[in-house]
Amino acid sequence: MTSIPHDTPGEPDPLRALGLERLRCRTSMKWRTYPEDVLPLWVAEMDVPLAEPVVRAVTEALALGDTGYPAGTAYAEALAAFAAKRWNWDGIAVERTAIVPDVMLGVVEMLKLVTGPGDPVIVNSPVYPPFYQFITHMDRRVVEAPLGAGLRLDLDPLADTFRNVTAGQGRAAYLLCSPHNPTGTVHTAAELAAVADLAERYGVRVVADEIHAPLVAPGVTFVPYLSVPGAERGLSLMSASKGWNLAGLKAALALAGPGAAADLARLPEEVSHGPSHLGVIAHTAALNDGTGWLDALLASLDAGRSLLTALLAEHVPAIRPCPAEATYLAWLDCRALGLGDDPAEAFLDRGRVALSSGLPFGTGGAGHVRLNLATSPEILTEAVRRMAATVA
Repeated sequence: MTSIPHDTPGEPDPLRALGLERLRCRTSMKWRTYPEDVLPLWVAEMDVPLAEPVVRAVTEALALGDTGYPAGTAYAEALAAFAAKRWNWDGIAVERTAIVPDVMLGVVEMLKLVTGPGDPVIVNSPVYPPFYQFITHMDRRVVEAPLGAGLRLDLDPLADTFRNVTAGQGRAAYLLCSPHNPTGTVHTAAELAAVADLAERYGVRVVADEIHAPLVAPGVTFVPYLSVPGAERGLSLMSASKGWNLAGLKAALALAGPGAAADLARLPEEVSHGPSHLGVIAHTAALNDGTGWLDALLASLDAGRSLLTALLAEHVPAIRPCPAEATYLAWLDCRALGLGDDPAEAFLDRGRVALSSGLPFGTGGAGHVRLNLATSPEILTEAVRRMAATVA
């Protein structure tokens, strides 16, 4: 198994490295969707420079003209080593992995392996909007099993949902978001083991989107779904994309539990043509050599969560943030503000700050917004000032 170097001490804070003027030079979706007077804290892009090992690896590949098609198992080996060190999990078998273009396209391919047209796919709302879009586009049926108290998995209603969708002996899948987007909830080992037990009892296949796995708060433990008892027939998607801000360098890995190896083996060969070779190089470098950068980021994100909570309490106390354990996203309950079902619209129109509307996240999203806090303290402070001005 490939070894990961010790974390580099004294890494600079990635979220304090770039000012607003420099960030506005970017041409990505975050910075080009809205006019320049709008402060964008919506889509999941971080305001960071890339980790130096990633820049070096991609630059060397470009210098070599190494821009062909991806090959080999270096990415899977790097993830296996990262998982062993980070999560104390030795369960990634390289032979039960496959490179896919990105996590959502990987989710689609995994669902195609275990369901057919018209079959139900269960999701825990409020949840990442593309879950609804991709499931519907692939001619599957979305069934919601909303999160329960504390925005955690609600196992009794989940069991009822599993029972209902399989009553006719049809196929069904459960698309698990872990850690959960938008709430930042990190599912416990006990919760995931209970999910695995329910899935086996009712014959529901679990596909876990674990893209935010590297982004847990200090003191919080991420538990890979495939590591819990009973998850042998599960499938998972993982990537360095969110942890190291590599969304534009497309690559992800599909992982199969021992009981799902035959399913993964049926993945069409052409799916492996979609990932970017440069993406694979970048993600591999991040996992192998970018852990010091990641740790600096995690410390800064933790400070950002505390800052956001303090700013809201001082300036807009009617907004209630969900206590997040992971991701760089904040789920904000704005219902007490009287801005209707879509407060993001008011924050944009009157405050000139762009947040993600809660409505596309499904049941439980009305009256909420999602805020991307992966930015500098100065930008975060200005965003809350604008939000407060909206309701002043």
